[in-house]
Amino acid sequence: MDLTQKVALITGGTRGIGKSIVLAFAKAGARVYFTYLGSSERANELASELKTVGYFAEGIEADAIDFARAQEVVDEVVKKEGRLDVVVNNAGITQDNLLLRMSEEQFDSVIRTNLKSVFNYTKAASKVMLKQRNGVFINMGSIVGDEGNAGQTNYAASKAGIIGFTKAVALELASRNVRANVVAPGFIETEMTAAIPEEELKKWLEHIPLGRPGKAEEVADLCLFLASERAAYLTRQVFRIDGGMR
Repeated sequence: MDLTQKVALITGGTRGIGKSIVLAFAKAGARVYFTYLGSSERANELASELKTVGYFAEGIEADAIDFARAQEVVDEVVKKEGRLDVVVNNAGITQDNLLLRMSEEQFDSVIRTNLKSVFNYTKAASKVMLKQRNGVFINMGSIVGDEGNAGQTNYAASKAGIIGFTKAVALELASRNVRANVVAPGFIETEMTAAIPEEELKKWLEHIPLGRPGKAEEVADLCLFLASERAAYLTRQVFRIDGGMR
């Protein structure tokens, strides 16, 4: 997939799925900007790794929940590049707990980081894309947003919200050739899932017909396709990447 001359912004790009998306987009020829929070060392290492081999990536420190900062980040990218073609809203957290034990802050923080951040960056970038009459939003959902999961009412609500938000935004922006889709991963091997106990992992694998966890690179490849011109007729869709889990 070729993203040459495309400018992409990826939120939460220093680890896991986000990092894989940064790598995939940069190697496909895009000029990639990614946000990070606190880990400047990781961000610098990632940007340097790509620039050393001839690709472009640059980190921008920003808290995804900050509405004003989202506009500043978009403005900074557009000032440098003159355009913005793809936004991948990937920033997200988990704070799992059973509903009866979940605190208000645990619920609110997950909603703010996972859902409000999508609003922040979509609103900021949509103005640019509407003017260009071209653009792509890829919002990171989860199969949990469709099916729910015990101990994750906050996470499930945030990811279900992303699905509804994306479908509505896609309708609003389609007349200007701006597309919006959701990528909904299942069980993917990342730093976050590496901490899951072996017995719990076995239970998850029992429900995956392909018999293995997914890889972050596989999610990145799907995002790469959706960002490309090969997906020009795809909008308002939810793409599950879950090994057949249902």
